[in-house]
Formats: sequence, structure tokens, C-alpha cells
Amino acid sequence: MRKIRDTDVLVAGAGPTGLALGIDLVRRGVAALVVERAETLFPGSRGKGIQPRTMEVFDDLGVLDAIRAAGSTYPVGMIWRDGGRAGEHRMFDAAEPSEDAPYNEPWMVPQWRTQQILRARLEELGGEVAFGREVVGLTQDEDGVRAEFASGEAVTARYAVAADGGRSTVRGLLGIGMAGETVDPHPTLVADVRISGLDRDNWHVFPPGEGDGFLAICPLAGTEDFQLVARLPEGTAPDLSLEGIRKVVAARSHLAPESVTELRWASDFRPRAALADRFRSGRVLLAGDAAHVHSPAGGQGLNTSVQDAYNLGWKLGAVLRDGADAALLDSYEEERRPVAAEMLGLSTRVHRGETRRGGATRQLGLGYRESPLTLETRTAPGALRAGDRAPDGTVTGVRLFDAFRGPHWTLLALGEAQAPDPGARIPVVRGPAPGAYGPGLYLVRPDGYVGWAGDTTAGLPEYLARFGRC
Repeated sequence: MRKIRDTDVLVAGAGPTGLALGIDLVRRGVAALVVERAETLFPGSRGKGIQPRTMEVFDDLGVLDAIRAAGSTYPVGMIWRDGGRAGEHRMFDAAEPSEDAPYNEPWMVPQWRTQQILRARLEELGGEVAFGREVVGLTQDEDGVRAEFASGEAVTARYAVAADGGRSTVRGLLGIGMAGETVDPHPTLVADVRISGLDRDNWHVFPPGEGDGFLAICPLAGTEDFQLVARLPEGTAPDLSLEGIRKVVAARSHLAPESVTELRWASDFRPRAALADRFRSGRVLLAGDAAHVHSPAGGQGLNTSVQDAYNLGWKLGAVLRDGADAALLDSYEEERRPVAAEMLGLSTRVHRGETRRGGATRQLGLGYRESPLTLETRTAPGALRAGDRAPDGTVTGVRLFDAFRGPHWTLLALGEAQAPDPGARIPVVRGPAPGAYGPGLYLVRPDGYVGWAGDTTAGLPEYLARFGRC
């Protein structure tokens, strides 16, 4: 079997998870090879909603401008009945941008376009995607991982990450189980189509009629396409052809079959929620849909997955480049599995109409207060504590998100708190505490969470020593 080459990290899967992880690793000087079983990137719009917390991640990874240029806010829902407009429906609870949370609402970009942007950034940094590489064999020992591909090639890596989707081959090769439930027994049809006769200013919703199910047709930002979603009767075998989709549209709306002028992509699924039994097996870690599968309701799947990558990237970098103990990687599952479980529950409740898309779906309130990496040493901490997301703000003319951007830690010395320079690898921002912060010292992790907080620097050097040459 022909060996491709050795690498630090093999990432199986070139979806948003694998590409985001590749970017984060390469910018840290970690050699990463992203492999994809298909010959091209995923062609559909499926995960089209980017939540505010993920916008912050994309800001740090250097793709925010491209993401904003490629998309838009979501249009207002328009309810149709009997061929007429029956009223508007707000899909999301409104939120105003603020100094500490500048990205206030979901941003719509078709998944295929998000992946193009992430791939371009990966290649800009010197990374690559190897297509047509389906993992069929996996072995590991105390020194590394060897993956074999259906193409007859192999690669050796120090670590591997399974980001190869809900039907993850790598997870199966590891023998890791995945427990969950069917959220909805009815199959769902999703397709990218061209349609005439509908405006692009609204998300068009056709409620169920007698004998028919739900239909929604949403204009996809930055394209001429619409995403069509239809809930089908239980036991139905979805027809993914152009004619099959035309029949669904004609049966459930006032549109004629020929209004669907082109079929760009189509798929079907049965909404489910499932969580992997564990996120690590030796030198192989699971991320994204390989670790948790969501109902698409509420737009949590892609976002939770990208944030898996963001959590894991800096930890792999610390172990592989900064000399941190490999036990640091245990914190990945300890931090991300509870978050994934929480987001699975939220997705399911949104799908079943038990809660609205609002503050929780924006993911800004998620954090790691209970993590073994979190240390709060202040005698009287305020609302913002170690383990929480580090908010944006301005300190002596410096925007905090600008200070955080990059693969480094950042120390904030706010109010009267004093801190010596911890070294060139950790920039320090000093000045009055902005609105979301109280006075004190805040050590912000590379993924934008407060890892340590104190009134003085007592204990800070010992804390930093856990992460190597950070």
C-alpha cells in the first residue's frame, strides 16, 4: 500500500468541521492533512444558518468578511393560505447588537458556499484537501495512527480526527457507539431549486393542508436558488427527482409544477438526535456530526460542530507544538460533550415547537465553568467568571476581539488590577473595565473563553505551565 506522507494530524472529512479544524491547526504551525471521501466538497445548502457565536469564531479564523459578503440576514417568514398571503411570521426572536456581542442574529450562507470559503482560507494558509480518500482501515499505537484508504494509499499521523459526518466510518472503525432518538418519524425532503413566481424577500411557508404536509421555500442569500423543505408522510419513500419535487410543490402550494424550473441538489433524512458514547479513543478524536447528530431545526448542528473544531485545534497545537502534556486532550470531551448534549436537547425542543429560536440558539451563553481547565481565584467574582465566553469591548482604544484574534492567549488587566508582562507570547491589554467586565485579571484562551481569573497574578504562572510554551 502506497504511503501518501506523514503528518501531524489527519482530519477525515472536508465539511465545515474538518475545514475549520484544518485552518486552526495550520495557522499554529501544525501539519494537517484534510481528506474527503467524495471527489468534491458537499454541494448542498443544508446547514445554512451561522449563529452569532460561530460568527465570532469565523472572525478569529479570518473568514468573517467573506462570510458576510456571501450571505445576509434571514428574510421574514410569509404564511400562505389558499394562494394568498395570510401574514408574517418571525422565525427568530430579535436581538440588538451590543458592544459585548456585535453579531446579534443568525447569518444565512448556504453550506456549500461556507465550505468554499473555509477551503480557500485553508489553502491560503498552506493547507490542502485530498479528495477521493475514503478511510477503510485504521490502526493506532502509542506513537501514532495509520489510516488506509480505499484508493490503496495510506497515511501516518500523530493524531487523527473523525469529522466524517453522522455515518462516520472512522467512528465505526473505532467501535464507538452512538445513542439517541428519532425526533420525527416523518421523512423530510430538502432540495436546492430554482423557482419562478415567488419573491426573494420572504421565507415562504405553506402550512399543512388536508392530506398534505408542511412546505417551506427559502431564498438562499447570494444565489438565485431557493432551499425547499417538505415534511412527508410517515413511511413515504421520497422522490428526489425534478418531477417528484414538482409534485410536492404543486400539491402543497398555489404554484404550478413547472414553476420549479431547475433542481440543483436534493436529499432526504429523518430528523434524529444522537450523541457518541465518547469523543476520544486513544489518538483519535471525534468532532462534528461524527460526535453528535441534530435535527436541523434551530440551526445548531453546523455551529456546534465548528465550535468542536475551535476547541480542539488549540489543544492539539499546545500538545504538538508547545510541549503541553497529551492529557490536555482529555479536556476536549470533558468540555464539548456536555455542550453537544445541551444543544441536542435544544434542537429537539425547537423541532417539536416547545421553544422558540432565541437567545439559547445564538450560543453566546455557552461556557466551561465546570471544566478542569477553568480556574476562578477572585474573592468576589462578578457576573463574568472563568469559563465564560470572553465578550467584546473596547479598552483604551483597543477592540478586544482584535486583541484576541490569532492563535494566542491574551491577558486582560482591567481597572486597578496589576500584572507584569507574562512574555511575548501572551499580549496584555490594560485599562478601565468595559461594560461586560468587572475589574480584575482575565486570561483569555485561544478559543475566546476566560480560562483563569484573579485579583492578583498569584497562581497564574502555575496555571499557564499546564499548556506548555503558550
